[in-house]
Amino acid sequence: MSVAPLAGPVAAGGEPTRGHVALRDVHLRFESGRQSIDAVQGFDLEVRPGEFVSLIGPSGCGKSTLLNVVAGFIAPTAGAALVDGEPIRGPGADRGMVFQQYSLFPWKTVRQNVEFGFKMKGVGRARREEAARTLLGIAGLLAFENHYPDQLSGGMRQRVGIVRALATSPRVLLLDEPFGALDAQTRAVMQQILTNMWQKLRISVLFVTHDIEEAIFLSDRIYVMTARPGRLKMMLPVPLPRPRDPAMTSSPQFMALRRTVSDLIREESLKAMGMELGDGLLDGLSIDARGKDLAAML
Repeated sequence: MSVAPLAGPVAAGGEPTRGHVALRDVHLRFESGRQSIDAVQGFDLEVRPGEFVSLIGPSGCGKSTLLNVVAGFIAPTAGAALVDGEPIRGPGADRGMVFQQYSLFPWKTVRQNVEFGFKMKGVGRARREEAARTLLGIAGLLAFENHYPDQLSGGMRQRVGIVRALATSPRVLLLDEPFGALDAQTRAVMQQILTNMWQKLRISVLFVTHDIEEAIFLSDRIYVMTARPGRLKMMLPVPLPRPRDPAMTSSPQFMALRRTVSDLIREESLKAMGMELGDGLLDGLSIDARGKDLAAML
């Protein structure tokens, strides 16, 4: 019995042919009362078919906002957002979304959660069960198919969330800091699992993160954003071989790229703090407490 495909079409040479994301001169402006806020200005981005691309930058720079544009949740004020050359006009099954918060149905088992996307597409019970079990096998979760979400660890729940997003056979997978709520050890394991899954499926991925090492370890290319309004500061290719291995994180090449990205983000983070706090940005750092406790100082 055949099952729904788990990735987009591929060319004769084995390379994906669908899942091309393009943002062209995207501007985003929000109105707040009488005030207009420019969140993003003139941003260009490309995710080639089967490519893993990360967005990183200081807090509030518009990373998640751009991801929401690609998801179809918001429309750009100006510019174009395209998937495979077609304008994005709203959410669609061609794009799967994974959030930082666990978004599983607590009353459904792991397999039933994954089957949900197939069910919404009208796939028959036997076929969707087989497809769900195939995806769970890829994610190393088949042994837990009959468990409920509250019986799983945080990392396992997020794996189910990723698998469920893949169940609609999207061309593009969008991830908004999916490992942000996990402890460091679990996060490292999840990064390895995600890159292994991507290696098998070769789906296009746009990944938002604050974690520099995470972005380098997972990505083919990294887009570094400026402080608000978010613009492209620099696009950096990641020249590390695949498959990725945790030992790479201590290589000179990895460390050099980490320093580059860290310096870029630090520069923009200081700019962001300056905009928020004004000219007195560092004044408080020179206060002489002279041995006083906090109550005496206040």
